[in-house]
Amino acid sequence: MTSIETHIQYSNSYNMTEEQYMIQEEDWDRDLLLDPAWEKQQRKTFTAWCNSHLRKAGTQIENIEEDFRNGLKLMLLLEVISGERLPKPDKGKMRFHKIANVNKALDYIASKGVKLVSIGAEEIVDGNLKMTLGMIWTIILRFAIQDISVEETSAKEGLLLWCQRKTAPYRNVNVQNFHISWKDGLALCALIHRHRPDLIDYSKLKKDDPIGNLNTAFDVAEKYLDIPKMLDAEDIVNTPKPDEKAIMTYVSCFYHAFAGAEQAETAANRICKVLAVNQENEKLMEEYEKLASELLEWIRRTIPWLENRTPEKNMGAMQKKLEDFRDYRRVHKPPRVQEKCQLEINFNTLQTKLRLSNRPAFMPSEGKMVSDIANAWKGLEQVEKGYEEWLLMEIRRLERLEHLAEKFKQKASLHESWTRGKEELLSQRDYESASLMEIRALVRKHEAFESDLAAHQDRVEQIAAIAQELNELDYHDAASVNSRCQAICDQWDNLGTLTQKRRDALERVEKLLETIDQLYLEFAKRAAPFNNWMDGAVEDLQDMFIVHSIEEIQSLITAHEQFKATLPEADKEKMSILGIQAEIQKIAQTYGIKLSGINPYTILTHLDVSNKWETVKQLVPHRDQTLQEELARQQANERLRRQFAAQANVIGPWIQTKMEEIGRISVDISASLEDQMNHLKQYEQNIISYKSNIDKLEGDHQLIQESLIFDNKHTSYSMEHIRVGWEQLLTTIARTINEIENQILTRDAKGISQEQMNEFRASFNHFDRKRNGMMDPDDFRACLISMGYDLGEVEFARIMTLVDPNNTGVVTFQAFIDFMTRETAETDTAEQVMASFKILASDKSYITIDELRRELPPEQADYCISRMTKYIGADTVSGALDYMSFSSALYGESDL
Repeated sequence: MTSIETHIQYSNSYNMTEEQYMIQEEDWDRDLLLDPAWEKQQRKTFTAWCNSHLRKAGTQIENIEEDFRNGLKLMLLLEVISGERLPKPDKGKMRFHKIANVNKALDYIASKGVKLVSIGAEEIVDGNLKMTLGMIWTIILRFAIQDISVEETSAKEGLLLWCQRKTAPYRNVNVQNFHISWKDGLALCALIHRHRPDLIDYSKLKKDDPIGNLNTAFDVAEKYLDIPKMLDAEDIVNTPKPDEKAIMTYVSCFYHAFAGAEQAETAANRICKVLAVNQENEKLMEEYEKLASELLEWIRRTIPWLENRTPEKNMGAMQKKLEDFRDYRRVHKPPRVQEKCQLEINFNTLQTKLRLSNRPAFMPSEGKMVSDIANAWKGLEQVEKGYEEWLLMEIRRLERLEHLAEKFKQKASLHESWTRGKEELLSQRDYESASLMEIRALVRKHEAFESDLAAHQDRVEQIAAIAQELNELDYHDAASVNSRCQAICDQWDNLGTLTQKRRDALERVEKLLETIDQLYLEFAKRAAPFNNWMDGAVEDLQDMFIVHSIEEIQSLITAHEQFKATLPEADKEKMSILGIQAEIQKIAQTYGIKLSGINPYTILTHLDVSNKWETVKQLVPHRDQTLQEELARQQANERLRRQFAAQANVIGPWIQTKMEEIGRISVDISASLEDQMNHLKQYEQNIISYKSNIDKLEGDHQLIQESLIFDNKHTSYSMEHIRVGWEQLLTTIARTINEIENQILTRDAKGISQEQMNEFRASFNHFDRKRNGMMDPDDFRACLISMGYDLGEVEFARIMTLVDPNNTGVVTFQAFIDFMTRETAETDTAEQVMASFKILASDKSYITIDELRRELPPEQADYCISRMTKYIGADTVSGALDYMSFSSALYGESDL
């Protein structure tokens, strides 16, 4: 092949760049043979296509591989279809003359943007059928198909989309490709009927008669549309997969033949666009109503649960309530926070779309406004906060109650043990038959008992005080406590009465009884208080305690150390008391006195004192261990407090800083809206990635609550503060991103340049004195005056109804932008839609159902039919619909 020859790679499609005009789905292999059936179809179709153009020059071809060999008719074909002059052909009949002519044709094809590879003039001159068919297909693609464009698609895709649109309303037609979708002939008949319903009665066609359908289409196209018969019905039907290029070539002739109907299609597209916007807006409204209803219903169900303040009788049940509340905060509430935020974003987006499409603003159903949902949410959070405080107070109360109840039982048991048998003892009349010495002993013994009784007065008062506190704290078993306390008090009163009676009796006979053993008396008097002191020490050493801080346990440890410091002095007292008993024994031995072995003045013995003293000494180290264990627990609690505070003191300021940074980004005029959007989304990702710190703090907070720690002096941030701040931060970044998106949507829809947007933002920021993204009416008036508006009260009031339709008393930046660009907006109007319907209705005042189904896609045709009212004019016909009222209703206007 010579260096001047131009090549083209020809296979089942052509390998061309995307910057040219189309990309083929398949590649031909130069070394493979063309399918005989496809070759036959291409030969016939391409020959007929070429003759349809050569006829204009008064000639035609008979054999496609032979008649183009000299290049003359090939150059003539290119001149006819392009309308341009090619270089003058060589007139000689030699082979090199033919090659030169073919090269001139190929060079012209290459000059039109077609990259020619792998096929040259010699193959055409030699009559290579495969290469000749490939060359003709290249010419068809470039001059018959390339310029087809439907909705931003071109060439093959555009032609396929055009066929799908035109045949969509027809039964048994489903165009998906350019081969088997055309075998039954119905698609071709549908194309003809769509544009010329007078030429074919489509209702009489049958899917099981493909040859008849194809011949009908071929004959009608040739007779009435000047489209030559390029295919054989039998070849198409009998071929498993008809040749795609032959079908595309033939179908492209229909596209060019019906190009004059594009005005109606454009009108239909406009209506489809308007109806699509309306349908999308209605869908958004329905979604908002559904989401709002579900969120409000969840709030309605949750509030009664949080308002339930029924106390429990034990700590376990209250702990279960606290755990349920934690699950609610961690599991059930966060998705609802997301739904609330998404609801506000959807509402703002819907309102922006309605404004941009010149539709009336969306008013949700009663009780489902964003403000209604915000109020319901605020009520939920207030109840939630009160419920948590109540839970913690109840847990403290039950903890205190359990401690007091155990303390009451311990003191009551000690008292009942002490009083057991005292009434019988006081009721004895042993003094009536006693000797003088015995009477004196009974008198002294009774005095010692009275001393003991007085010492127990404090314990009885403590028992009564504890019972009173249990009643005040609403202890669940207060009845049994009251009953036991009343029994103790009644018994105590009776003991007092019996004691007084016995004293009176002894005093009556005391004058008769003068002998007394001073040593026994001394022992009794000193042993009884010391015994009471030891009883108190035992009681204190065994006393239960509850503390909430290191300071409180340190106080108890200090008191215990002070108690231990008194033990040496007590030991001396014990030795002194035991010395009295030893002195008694010494006197008895010295004077030969026979002792009865019983101290007539007290029931205490020296063994009682010794044993109880040993008990006290054994309890002291046990008390030391208990106090040290509690100190360790409080130190662990203090570490938890400090650990929580260390994180909270970092997270709290971090959240505040991010809130301030988001505010600064949203008012930054030095960057474009896209830059602000990207910046905010980066912030959003950073914030989301910070969530692990919040979760860790939640874990520390749970440990604190499980340890029943109720205060923390190391930080001013509570977990509730952090949660609220975090939720506000998530809501703020989402809302700010939504505002920027709406600004971009407004800018693009209304043709606002970045410089204009910056100028609007600068003016708004200058008069936004509070720097909160909103202007009050006075600042808004000053801003308008500074921009050259001459405002009277009436005009300003009218403007305020536009920028503040809900009468909130503030003007947002979005409302400010809408106002500043309102007069320049280029949106569809009711008049434009009405004019489009008038085109489809052939200038009639009404439109029929058949016309709607013929010109619009099925879904939007059904949408119009379901909403249009019956036309009632004088020229009405059966099935006439009023498109004028429908067009006005789309934009919320009255009939024009």
